[in-house]
Amino acid sequence: MMDFPTQAAQRIDTLRKAIREHQYLYYVLDSPAVSDAEFDALLRELQRLEAAYPSLASPESPTQRVGGEPHEQFAKVRHPVPLLSLGNAFNLDELREWRTRLYRQLGEDEAARLAYVVEPKIDGLSIILHYQDGSFSLGATRGNGEVGENVTANLRTIPQVPLRLPANPHCSSPVASGLLVRGEIYVTRKDFEEFNQKQEAQGRQVYANPRNFAAGSLRQLDPSVSAERPLQLWVFQLIRASADGGVPPSHQAHLDYLRELGFPVSDYVRRFTDDQFDDLLAFVQGMDQTRHELPYAVDGLVIKVDSTDSQAQLGYTGKEPRWAIALKYEGEKAITRLQAIEVFVGRSGTVTPRATLTPVNIGGVVVEHATLHNFDYVQALDLRIGDAVLVTRAGDVIPRVLQALPDQRTGQEQVWSRPTACPRCSTPLKQEEGEVAFKCLNRSCPGQLTRAVEHFVSRTALDIHSFGTKQAALFVESGQICRLSDVFALPWDDIGKLKGYGDKRIAGLQAGLRAAKERHPSRLLTALGIPFVGSQVAELIVDSFPNLLALAHATTESLADIDGVGKEIAEAVVSFFADPLNRQDLHRLHLAGLAVGESQLPPEPSEAKPDLQGQVFVITGKLEHHTRDQASALIKLRGGKVTGSVSRKTDFLLAGEAAGSKLQKARDLGIKVLNEEEFVQMLS
Repeated sequence: MMDFPTQAAQRIDTLRKAIREHQYLYYVLDSPAVSDAEFDALLRELQRLEAAYPSLASPESPTQRVGGEPHEQFAKVRHPVPLLSLGNAFNLDELREWRTRLYRQLGEDEAARLAYVVEPKIDGLSIILHYQDGSFSLGATRGNGEVGENVTANLRTIPQVPLRLPANPHCSSPVASGLLVRGEIYVTRKDFEEFNQKQEAQGRQVYANPRNFAAGSLRQLDPSVSAERPLQLWVFQLIRASADGGVPPSHQAHLDYLRELGFPVSDYVRRFTDDQFDDLLAFVQGMDQTRHELPYAVDGLVIKVDSTDSQAQLGYTGKEPRWAIALKYEGEKAITRLQAIEVFVGRSGTVTPRATLTPVNIGGVVVEHATLHNFDYVQALDLRIGDAVLVTRAGDVIPRVLQALPDQRTGQEQVWSRPTACPRCSTPLKQEEGEVAFKCLNRSCPGQLTRAVEHFVSRTALDIHSFGTKQAALFVESGQICRLSDVFALPWDDIGKLKGYGDKRIAGLQAGLRAAKERHPSRLLTALGIPFVGSQVAELIVDSFPNLLALAHATTESLADIDGVGKEIAEAVVSFFADPLNRQDLHRLHLAGLAVGESQLPPEPSEAKPDLQGQVFVITGKLEHHTRDQASALIKLRGGKVTGSVSRKTDFLLAGEAAGSKLQKARDLGIKVLNEEEFVQMLS
């Protein structure tokens, strides 16, 4: 006769399977088979049995979605592959241009065989889910694309996140032993509005928009708080599956596989062949008209090349895939009043106007200012102070004035005239031939310097903690900063005399500056504010030069030869370092202790054999045991040469993780590809 614990184990197993099936029907298929009361009765029975038999408890049980112990802070997680952002298109013409680039890169014959998958771009928080042998093992936010936050406990509370695969009880596909899935955490419009109404009635925080709500709810230190929030999941990418998964090489097949396993996949995904591209554009237009009827916020569509083989061949530019693009819809609109037009000077000296508006709510965000682009834009719209104006949030992010509404004028509106002098230093403005922008050419303009320092210390640049826009303005105005390199040569005795700057605050600033000295040289190159050189381009350039001091003497030709740089960026870099003050600033920063490259040097040249004499290497991807600087220096010490792009002159490609398009090009040209282990063996 079967003993009672065995009977309990069997009943627990039966209940878990039944509850998982009902959760799949309810949360994924939106087709419940039992009433809420019946479902709750099953869940309560399972809870009682697990409480009575703690040894039978399991982290995969449906009862574990209530949340665990609160966290003091989220641990950082380095993603096994970079979670990339997408390039943007804002109209159909730009989508056509993207398709033209695909034709140019693949060749017309191959491109004509392409197919495209179109998906809604739900406005939420991007996450990555790890599954090992069918069990949910780790979940993390996207973060900066390379490092995110471990929110596994919070993700377990979301009913649509499968704790065990397959979640679909009728799945016939094998489950890959290792699975990486990317998705989006979001909230429906209805749930968002109801939650805010409850919060407001209780005198608690209300959220500005669904995306902020989703992000804030998932990043609660107490998982039980996340469990109370109406968060949902949809998945849009199979990043990796072990070979035994047997998944066909196409994005559409990946989505079908994920849906078969029980993941929620959007019902609005469509596939078009290349000869149906006009139908794709019509679908894009139609979705713009109907997206507001969807139960969740959609700020655009994502168009991807379907074939994963073609994706690999197209590769990446900077940190964006060439094989995918986001079409951003024009944001919601509202009518408000133009109160004033302010003028600001940027770090390059360009003077731009900005609208000050009567505050108005657009898409859950209160807008008080909006971009006006340039003086010609103001004139073309015939904007007058006091006008009623139509305002949007471009891509549901950046507020922009679309037009004035002259039929609502009262006669009290005032015509605005562009300034003839810089608003900060009164230097006469100049407009270079063929350009729209007016510029202040005064190198000592405090407005330019303040903007430059703001960028220099920002998160995307050197990320100097405790140093923000207020400090940039204060230190420039009070004379402590007269050039960028002064940021690392601040007169602390003088700063200690400023209001609010006691020992504790100064210690925080000093700690932030010390930490910034350890940033990668590409961050310093980004921070210098060279036109067109953002973080992605900076990484490409730094990978191709031993250090920034050598870069300061680079030629346009050597820079333009780097894959992903080109002539315009190369000319901007050379022009920047042609200025002796900029070169002097770089040397001062180097002397202050900032990393400029080759911070960890290999053995002295006398110890190295010149056995790679004349050999040309290209390095790509993320190496495990060497930085690119170190690998490059080792090659050069042995007589080899390192270039930035693959060509027929290349002898070896050293390829790390996420190697991208350079790897495919090397294979196409028959160039020897080395992994890091083979590279080390070559040197030894």
